[in-house]
Amino acid sequence: MSNPKFDPKELKVVGELPGFFPGMPGTPLYDFPVSRKEAYIATMKREPIWQVTTVETSLFTPQFYPDNVARAFVFETNPLPREKFGGKDMFGINWVYVDSAGGSMVRPGSPLLKDANEWKEKLVWPNIDSWDWEGSAKANEAFVNNGTFIMPWIMNGFYERLISFMDFEGAALALIDEDQKDAVKELFERLTDLYIRIVDKFIEYFPSIGGFCVHDDWGSQKAPFFSLATVMEMIVPAMRRLTDHIHSRGLYADLHSCGHIEKLVPAMIEAGWDSWSGMPMNDTQMLYDKYGDKIIIGVIPDQFDPATTSEEEQRAAAAKYVEKFCKPGKPSILNMYGAAVLTPAYREELYKLSRIKYSE
Repeated sequence: MSNPKFDPKELKVVGELPGFFPGMPGTPLYDFPVSRKEAYIATMKREPIWQVTTVETSLFTPQFYPDNVARAFVFETNPLPREKFGGKDMFGINWVYVDSAGGSMVRPGSPLLKDANEWKEKLVWPNIDSWDWEGSAKANEAFVNNGTFIMPWIMNGFYERLISFMDFEGAALALIDEDQKDAVKELFERLTDLYIRIVDKFIEYFPSIGGFCVHDDWGSQKAPFFSLATVMEMIVPAMRRLTDHIHSRGLYADLHSCGHIEKLVPAMIEAGWDSWSGMPMNDTQMLYDKYGDKIIIGVIPDQFDPATTSEEEQRAAAAKYVEKFCKPGKPSILNMYGAAVLTPAYREELYKLSRIKYSE
């Protein structure tokens, strides 16, 4: 994709996105030289056109996909009222929506599987052909063709899925118990078969999508749930087959994984993920320096208080970000966890300077 030279006329504001949450300010849209989707794909190809932030992608988690309703994570044309959240996921596991937390959880204490070896006899696999793919495609036609990079999410991933079947303690033990490890590996491979079919269905009914995000949390606020060796052995092989398939369809694969898991980035790379944006307890700036040539890192910029920081200082902060994290061939994503710095002045300076740098 060619990268046209920067023209100051691009800074003309031609639209505005509403705030993600009620009360949040809107986000200006400039007179971009290419679509926001094209800009995001260019970053994934490591041929960036400008520094991507929060306007180039759109969540797409339709309500026909049972996990999205169960996990209270529905983003599509038709909003879903909160009282509809929770309920059964695609495997029939019941989730309870906790309004104060803004999310759902499986009530612990009565796991479906006491031992991972039980999965072949106890799991009832979903009939994804019965989901309303066609109806959702019609209802969401405009939603998925809005000029941005659309990423459906595959909720509950691999380890999260195991937790939903076994509760946390059972899942953690199953990863290291010699009597259960082979069963877990087989289960993860079967999950990959299912996820590949889901990927292909999305591509069939929503051909404008650009990639997939898989949700699989790997750690707490303090540390990973498991060692690098464990994730390399137990999770990476099945994940790699999924990302390889996504790539074979010409699309991109993003991992959403919460927790203090910077030690596990080598496993993300081995698993074939194109990008990952870690939570603030991770040193994303260090990770960019160390691994940014192998996986695109969502970098959290240096933070400041917009109320007490002058416009000149905000623009200087944006220039510092461009200098450190806008390297041709080694682009970054500006991490949503650091989006508080995206004031009008910072956003404009970031866009302008990154456009200039990447079009040199």
